[in-house]
Amino acid sequence: MRAKKISALLLAAAMIAPCTVPVQAVMAAETENVEAEGDTSDPGTAATPKYIFLFIGDGMSYPQIQTTNYYLSAMEDDGDEILTSKNNLNMMSFPVAGSAQTYDSTSFCPDSASTATSISTGHKTYSGTINMDETMQTPYETIAEKLKDQLGYKIGVLSSVNLNHATPAAFYAHQASRNSYYEIGEELIASEFDYFAGGGLKKTTGDEGDKKDLYELAEEAGYKVVKTQAEAEALTADSGKAIVIDETLADEDAMSYAMDLEEGEWGLADYVEKGIEVLDNDNGFFMMVEGGKIDWACHANDAAATITDTVALDDAVGKAMEFYNEHPDETLILVTGDHETGGLTIGFAGTDYDTFLTNLNSQKISYAKYDSDYVSAYKENKTDFDTVMADITELFGLQAPNGEEEAAAQADSVDQHPESEDTGSLVMTDYEYEKLKTAYDETMTRTGEEEEFGQEEYLLYGSYEPLTVTITHILNNKSGINFASYAHTGLPVEVFAMGAGQDEFVGYYDNTDIFNKVAALTGVN
Repeated sequence: MRAKKISALLLAAAMIAPCTVPVQAVMAAETENVEAEGDTSDPGTAATPKYIFLFIGDGMSYPQIQTTNYYLSAMEDDGDEILTSKNNLNMMSFPVAGSAQTYDSTSFCPDSASTATSISTGHKTYSGTINMDETMQTPYETIAEKLKDQLGYKIGVLSSVNLNHATPAAFYAHQASRNSYYEIGEELIASEFDYFAGGGLKKTTGDEGDKKDLYELAEEAGYKVVKTQAEAEALTADSGKAIVIDETLADEDAMSYAMDLEEGEWGLADYVEKGIEVLDNDNGFFMMVEGGKIDWACHANDAAATITDTVALDDAVGKAMEFYNEHPDETLILVTGDHETGGLTIGFAGTDYDTFLTNLNSQKISYAKYDSDYVSAYKENKTDFDTVMADITELFGLQAPNGEEEAAAQADSVDQHPESEDTGSLVMTDYEYEKLKTAYDETMTRTGEEEEFGQEEYLLYGSYEPLTVTITHILNNKSGINFASYAHTGLPVEVFAMGAGQDEFVGYYDNTDIFNKVAALTGVN
């Protein structure tokens, strides 16, 4: 009771004369009060986590999560007049949710290097910089390095994109530029972390191709370099340090988009499951898992690929939850994003208050695979538009206008739904069809050597194939989805927490506090 009176007096004094009573004093009194009355929270949540999973959806903020959740509900409820939605994702079932700001020393729309630095070290820095201060002179030690050096934890770093890309690199490297891929690769090897898995290394022989191959250097340093799925399946806790490269690398030597995986091919969840087996030990482990292609899909404004890769990350979260169920008092699982990408929005001017999310199920292939498997051949063979249109209908569901009869049917449908210009039909309007033909012409005339584009071209197509990005734009918009950018935005990101120390992640805070909270929970210096 005495503590409550002290707390009340201090709070009142703070309101009257805030400059004379430090907020810390009020907080200290509140802490005294909690200690005097007894902590009524679940004691398991205050335990020191021995096993830590940190999932980072690159480019994943609330829009990506909610769009995915609504899409899954729409697919389940297709045909029902009354929409329903539930929490379809594992991460949405976590008992604790917080939010983190993402700005960096450069911008309110930061990049992955600086935001991952904030998460891994608790420091802000410039966009493009990995674990170095703004002078590019002082390196920052990462939470993974601290846990390994001070507590003897085993460390795993996984990513669906390149293992020396910005986000995974932020847990072991210290570079002024995120583009120093070879040097980052050297630091990967020097880290002596126990398990790397996912996409291939970039620039393995340096920018000029004149340096010793990073994979050879890794083997010389005692790493087992694995490049087939069969070899990955054979790994055990006794296999030693391992670098596991996905067998079926796709664009930019990253893993395939989840929607492009063939039957039996490993996805991110499989590498997490294997990582648990490899890393499990009595000392503990820390595993960072990046869903990197969520970001890539959002940059390209490909909503369907965004959704399927968000599901892929969530499936990986599910593997961690299975481990948590076996070690509930010792495991902490965090799911967050580094920033939002694309300015994704649920809602589009052309569909007003309506969405038709099941339309996205008509897309059978990612923008990247369409580029590599189809568009490149169109250019080489000078394929005519009608042939291209047939592929678009098969792969994306979009159909050419059917003349006066179809126009009349669409007009009748709009009359029945005057609040909406589009009733969800995948038959294109004349306006959309002309946009698609213009984009086809633009793609067929490009050589790939263009260095810059005018404002109109960039706003229409970004840096992507005009045909491909126009296809996804039309399909997105017909689904009631829109993107505002080809770049990052300044939205805050989610922080979901489950397990030992989960209650520390409630609230609205800076992304640097993710590091601070994990460091405090584990007691590292």
